[in-house]
Amino acid sequence: MLAIILAGGKGTRLKPFTATIPKPLLPIGDIPILEVVIQQLVNAGFDRIVLTLNHMAHLFIAVIGDGTRWGITIEYTIEDSPLGTAGSLKIVNDHEDNFLVMNGDLLTTLDYGAMYRHHLDSGAYGTIGAAIRQNYVDFGVLEVDDQGMLLEYREKPSHSYQVSMGINILSKKCLDYIPNNQKFDMPDLMLSMKDDGKPVHCFSSDCYWQDIGRVDDFQKAGEDFAADSDKFLKKNLL
Repeated sequence: MLAIILAGGKGTRLKPFTATIPKPLLPIGDIPILEVVIQQLVNAGFDRIVLTLNHMAHLFIAVIGDGTRWGITIEYTIEDSPLGTAGSLKIVNDHEDNFLVMNGDLLTTLDYGAMYRHHLDSGAYGTIGAAIRQNYVDFGVLEVDDQGMLLEYREKPSHSYQVSMGINILSKKCLDYIPNNQKFDMPDLMLSMKDDGKPVHCFSSDCYWQDIGRVDDFQKAGEDFAADSDKFLKKNLL
């Protein structure tokens, strides 16, 4: 089973931490973020992982190696220029009929197996992992008409919404929608398939999910992983 990890970004929002170390190789606890992701994928039954690289590619190859220590195969593709989160898929060789694509800079307890099964059962061209978020407003929110008359008064309301986790499962058919040698991101791909009438599903989960894009996020992920690393590294086979 194939998983593609996107690890070509520069991590500019995490400077100065990323001045000399790529973001996916920053440690949470004593382990690089990327190694946690790889171990999770191995625990879920993935046996072939491809890393798509650009910035500081040589460091990834030196630190991660060929996958021997996990008993799997790890391969690398290196972009001459950034191709985006979907464009880089075109330079990966030997796609399987369905494969997972995810960012290499996140911490989650997502059940990869349940998401993969949902994707297969649905027959989707693409399945987007979605985390549920709540937005709380600390004020009384007023709805007012054009004449200033009160229509609604809601005290400290909350709004539930779904966000992309940066984890997707794709059918190989998606490659027909990705242009060659052009920057093309995952939202572009999903919308292109949807607009063409192809099924694109969302797999919603209330799992733990922390994007590691900013300094506060990085620190939070490190604290949560150190507090209970076992919950992130348990086996969850497909």
